[in-house]
Parts: sequence; C-alpha cells; structure tokens
Amino acid sequence: MTTESRTTQSRPGHGRPDPGLDAITSERHQLINIAYRLLGSLAEAEDAVQETYARWYAMSPQQQEAIKSPGAWLTTVASRICLNLLSSARARRETYVGEWIPEPLPERTERSTGRPGGTAVDPADRVTLDESVNLAFLVVLDSMTPAERVAFILHDVFCHSFAEVAEIVGRTPAACRQLASSARRRIRASQPSATPAARRASVVRDFKQAWEAKDIDALIGLLDPDATAIADGGGLATTFLHPIEGGEQIAHAWVEIARRRPGDMTILERMVNGQPGLVAQQDGVTVTVFAFDVAGDRITHIWVVRNPEKLRRWTTG
Repeated sequence: MTTESRTTQSRPGHGRPDPGLDAITSERHQLINIAYRLLGSLAEAEDAVQETYARWYAMSPQQQEAIKSPGAWLTTVASRICLNLLSSARARRETYVGEWIPEPLPERTERSTGRPGGTAVDPADRVTLDESVNLAFLVVLDSMTPAERVAFILHDVFCHSFAEVAEIVGRTPAACRQLASSARRRIRASQPSATPAARRASVVRDFKQAWEAKDIDALIGLLDPDATAIADGGGLATTFLHPIEGGEQIAHAWVEIARRRPGDMTILERMVNGQPGLVAQQDGVTVTVFAFDVAGDRITHIWVVRNPEKLRRWTTG
C-alpha cells in the first residue's frame, strides 16, 4: 500500500485513523462490476460486496497489514462469495415463478434511487455498461456452470491470470483455461455476428412503431422466424409464464398486448444495459423493460422484465 493512498479517516467502529480506508473503499467499483456480471443481479452483487467488506473489517489491524495486496484479497473473497451464490442459485430458481432473467440496468440519467437529496451512490452507478453486461450476454452467462462463468469473467473480461482464477475456483490453472475456453465457445455460438448499434436502435424503433400501430405484417417482418420471447414476472406481475417461440407467434402476442394496453401506459425508447430497448411506464413508473437481441435486420430474442423487484432503479416518479 503506497503512502499516497493513506488517509486519516477512521475505521468503522473505532476512534483511531484507518490509513488504508480510501485504498480499500476505492475497490468497490471494481467489485460491483465483477459481482454483477457473475450474478446477474445488482441486489445480490451489492450483498456480496458488503459481505466482502464485512470480512475485511472483521480482521484485526495486524491481519490487514499482513495482506500485501488488499485489492487482490477483496477480489478473491468477493469472487468466492459469488461462486457460492451461483452454486446455490440453481436450486433457488427451481422455486422461482416463471422464467428468470438477469436484472436490467438503465442509463445513469434514468436512474432514481429514491434516496432523499440524492447524495448516496447507487451501486448501479458503479457498473460500467459495455458488451459484457448486455442482456443477451448475461443470459448466456447464466447458462454456464458457476466455475465456467467465474473463469471467463475474471480472465476474459477483467484480465486476471489463470493462476489467480485457479486460487478462487479451486481448480488447476490448466483446468481454468479449459473452463474459459468452453465459456468462449458458448458466447460465440450464441452471438455469431455483431449488429451495429445504430442498426439495432433502428430495428427496435421500427418494432415499437409497428407494435403501437398493431401492424401484424410489419412485426412479422421485423422478427426472425425462429425468434424467442421470454418474460420474467417472478410471480409478482402478470405476464406469460412460458417462452413464446417463432416470429409469427410473437407478433400475434404483441398485437394482443397492444390491444389490452391501458390508456395511461406509455412506451418509450430507452437504453437497457447499454443496448437499445423499450420501457413501459404508467404515471412515471416503469412497469416493464424490454431488451432485444438483433441479428442483421431481425430481432432474434426479446426479454420482458416485469418483476417489480428488478425494476426499482427504473422508477422515475
């Protein structure tokens, strides 16, 4: 720890200075980024990071001083906590009502934490919105084994060595290399080609217009014949429980949704995890987030998030 990083702030629960507090707390941005990508839930990511810091502060000053790289220690502990959570997540989701979709994140300008004065930092503000957090990417990550996911995220996204990854997942570096390679193949298979952002935005805009016009033929033309729509209500909001397969079937379903849409509901174009998407609002409250995967000129996947517990950061009213 360098002299420049030392401060005179106090250790929580103590009356004496904590010389490394700034250096330790500055790692929170990185830890939130890692944990969100590993867990697909910002709430769980924040809990994992809080637990990591709790373990740090549970140590004596002498134990802390003996750690040569506090940042590396925090990353290792946070990653292990996430690995344990991932291992238990599949069992928990067996009781989840309907499909489970990762928690979508809005652009920073769209976020409202509901905190008086707005001085507290929302964990979402610490998440860097790049290709590794778009919904399509997170959905593929969720199909991986916990060890695959940790190895891939830590090595390919955050550039940790396989030796460091091995210490976290309890495998050899060679085994971790194989885990990351397997994860890479899954990513390539699910995302064969990249569509420019402007083109994605144009397709989503056209979809919105066709949807609002209840133009069944236009919707079918914008959807891949093998497109899939998946919704997540978590048992807390009404939505379709099973995936809708096929562009024509999705188009008919969306026209029916348009017919039943309440008069006070507004559909808006918004960025979802850094990608063009749509949101439905009632009285300034976001009640649904729509994320899209686009290949060429056609929509291949639609993810519909209606679980209000996953939409808290979208509330604007």
